[in-house]
Amino acid sequence: MTRRLLVGTAAVSMTLSLAACGSDGSKQSGTGSNKTIGLLLPERASSTRYESFDKPLIEASVAGLCTKCTIDYANADGDEGTQKQQFEDMLARGVKVILLDAVNAKATAPWVDEATRKGAKVVAYDRLASGNVAAYVSFDNARTGELQGQALLTALGNKASTAQVVMINGAESDPNAADFKAGAHKALDGKVKGIVYEQSGEWKPEVAAQKTNEAIAKLGKNGFQAVYSANDGMAASIIDTLRKNGISVPVGGQDSSLDAIQRVLTGEQAYTIFKPYAPETDAAANLAVYLVKGLDVTTVATSITASDGAQIPSMLLSPIVVTKERINETVIAGGLYTAQQICDAPRAAACKDAGIH
Repeated sequence: MTRRLLVGTAAVSMTLSLAACGSDGSKQSGTGSNKTIGLLLPERASSTRYESFDKPLIEASVAGLCTKCTIDYANADGDEGTQKQQFEDMLARGVKVILLDAVNAKATAPWVDEATRKGAKVVAYDRLASGNVAAYVSFDNARTGELQGQALLTALGNKASTAQVVMINGAESDPNAADFKAGAHKALDGKVKGIVYEQSGEWKPEVAAQKTNEAIAKLGKNGFQAVYSANDGMAASIIDTLRKNGISVPVGGQDSSLDAIQRVLTGEQAYTIFKPYAPETDAAANLAVYLVKGLDVTTVATSITASDGAQIPSMLLSPIVVTKERINETVIAGGLYTAQQICDAPRAAACKDAGIH
């Protein structure tokens, strides 16, 4: 199933790439003579993915599709005001297409709408920014949360029906976090004894640790049997906090960061969610190149997302659960990491036991 998924997403990217490449060098006037594509990513601290994967993959994909295109890049380091200024600076430099992964997706409408009035196009990347966006690229976030919840139930096994669960969700300013939360509840509600503590970790490891300590103080060391974490960065701090308090219960996350895969390998983390970066970054790059060349993205969008009365052309991809038994067939087969990257000296024995070479 994993292989079919990876092939399918690659096929989508190939179809887009061929179409976009076909227009390179044509007489399309695009949105102006400026062939610069803006890329605004939200942060570095909570997740390594943006600098390690999203940025270089988008840059490479754009370069392969459009020899005259360049990338104007900025990272907001988690600060909403900084990102707004970066956005406005790009518009002032004449950038006509911006890939925006918003720090606070609920707050972007005024500046996205102003950009639209000025003739610029905004592609909401990874999370749906508010405002008049031209297109949206992400994974099916509700399905991601549902898979997280199902994986937590699997980790609990026959203890699931009597388990009390702590939930540390993502930032309330992030619409993706709301989708993850809803999907997780869909899987967990009625299948566990109850959600006994639920708070936002704000996508910040230090906040997740604080909330975990609050849960322990409120419930006691034996008052819960599993922890749902919305991502791997928070999961790392949650696991560390639990360990310091002598607690060992299943904890899951998402993003498939290298350290999370290593924790899954050694049994410290129950699972993570693999959202193959290349199909998402390829789709984003293709849509951006379409727009910078003045082409119609509705001809390549695979779905429509309804938001505030608008129908947004979208590309929504499928996530994959990663457990210890599935590391080979997911993140290694998918090219995210090599066995050598995962199997450092402290984990050599665990890799051998898992059949990873």
